[in-house]
Amino acid sequence: MQRSAIHGFTACLALVLGAQAFIGHPTPTPYPLSYPSYYGNRIYIPGDNPLTVEGAALGRRLFYEKRLSANSTISCASCHLQARAFTDGRRFSIGFDGTPTKRNAMSLANALWVRNFFWDGRAAGLETQAVTPLTDPHEMGQSLDSSAGKLRESDKQRGSGSYAGAFSAAFGSAQITPERIVRALAQFERTLISADAPYDRYLQGEYRFTPLEQQGYQLFFGGSSPGAAPSTDPTAAVRSLGCANCHGGPRTLTETYHNNGLDSVFADPGRQAVTGMAYDRGRFRVVTLRNIALTGPYMHDGRFATLPEVLDHYSEHIAGGPTLSPTLRDSAGRPVLLHLTDVEKKALLAFLNTLTDSTFITDPRFSDPKIN
Repeated sequence: MQRSAIHGFTACLALVLGAQAFIGHPTPTPYPLSYPSYYGNRIYIPGDNPLTVEGAALGRRLFYEKRLSANSTISCASCHLQARAFTDGRRFSIGFDGTPTKRNAMSLANALWVRNFFWDGRAAGLETQAVTPLTDPHEMGQSLDSSAGKLRESDKQRGSGSYAGAFSAAFGSAQITPERIVRALAQFERTLISADAPYDRYLQGEYRFTPLEQQGYQLFFGGSSPGAAPSTDPTAAVRSLGCANCHGGPRTLTETYHNNGLDSVFADPGRQAVTGMAYDRGRFRVVTLRNIALTGPYMHDGRFATLPEVLDHYSEHIAGGPTLSPTLRDSAGRPVLLHLTDVEKKALLAFLNTLTDSTFITDPRFSDPKIN
């Protein structure tokens, strides 16, 4: 009897302590994801880092936190500006010490649907991706342990609105750790969903393309042979340029890697540096075209300042080579130049501009919390 009583008391005590812990640290609120059904549900949220309202809010603070850099002068947002769909408008971003990065900064829009990050896909997941810019000696240049220490030190100075409280709300305790920093950043970045462009309203039957936008849409997604020559007959069906082979679907993104004919010989090995396969030399990740009018300069090395330059590349300047994408070469391995007419270029630009989501680039949920 005495032994049973002890066990009963222990069980009750555990329930009481558990209840006290729950009261002190409420369970974080699941984040209410919202996106069109045509985006699909193949999203990537790791089981050990569920997306929550509190975690995303903390990640937003950290995204704009300059203390995460070695000299406290730059943040993640320094290279990923909301007004530019989370790119920075530079050919190469500038690190805390003034050193340029080796590749162009990629947009973070719709990262929820992406599994592998960077131009060569070397980072499996946003948690892994975040570590590189934070700790690279020429980007933010600071160890994660140092970053956690600086946040703890800042709490001593600011009192209310402390990071400890935000970490507690997001993760159940006030511990500020390297792992929690990258987890919170990843959660915020997964909320950066862009799905309210004119193109989305077109897909939902709420927007009608102009004739030029419609022609651009048909050129982009059309059904005829990608290598077909432009027709001089104004009544002929619009040809397909094969753009959707790489930028297909409503998200204009397929997580694949291609050599799109920028060079015959590549100084940057691209995907080959990750896989070690000769076939991957000069292949880089296909990026989303969402908000593409805002995210220049273009390509992994930012060589094209404008979208017309990009169109000129595919029209007249695709370089051959052994790893050139099959979608850009004929059966003999020769580059297929599109030879775009001036009207076709204008039509494509008109369609590409329908991918600009003005709501996304002004949404206060994604802005600097110190300002909003």
